[in-house]
Amino acid sequence: MDLLEQADNSLCNRLPSDGEVLYYGKIFSEKESDDYFHALMEKIAWQHDEAIIHGKHIITRRQVAWYADKAFAYHYSNTERIALPWLPILLELKNRIEEKSLESFNACLLNLYHSGDEGMSWHSDAEKELKKEAAMASVSFGANRKFSFKHRQTKQVVDVQLEHGSLLIMKGKTQQHWLHSLPKSKRISQPRINLTFRSMLEQ
Repeated sequence: MDLLEQADNSLCNRLPSDGEVLYYGKIFSEKESDDYFHALMEKIAWQHDEAIIHGKHIITRRQVAWYADKAFAYHYSNTERIALPWLPILLELKNRIEEKSLESFNACLLNLYHSGDEGMSWHSDAEKELKKEAAMASVSFGANRKFSFKHRQTKQVVDVQLEHGSLLIMKGKTQQHWLHSLPKSKRISQPRINLTFRSMLEQ
């Protein structure tokens, strides 16, 4: 880490131990962020997410979409999704993120939260289809939202404020030792789009 990175503190590991979370802050200009937000709202094949919890089929208000290099099957919450082929806007964003992070990705799960009434409970992204300890890039457009990490053993909580046009990278042993969540907030009335670029195992 060079002196500039130390000075702005942006790339310091946000976790005290057992993982690595790097928050780059806003990597897109305000205009770029606004343009991407509106384009993603319009072009993505959004669908309400589904889950089977305790045998009950649940359809969420939150909407999702799944894109990748090939038709990867992704299993989570006892459901399966088959990836759609990349759209040009997603490839553009993927290239920007790969250049910035020096990581590589072959898939992207998108989430659309219509307001602070929608969130995500504590979980880890440790599905068997994902490359173990590979980096995961989280890009945010729209409303600023708090993103929280909780250590599985110590229960220590670390919060990061995800801004419009920002990038956060999780890698190493983060998924093994930390849960993460997007807490709900009654104070937030605007939507947020989150893109999580991932590395799927090649079959």
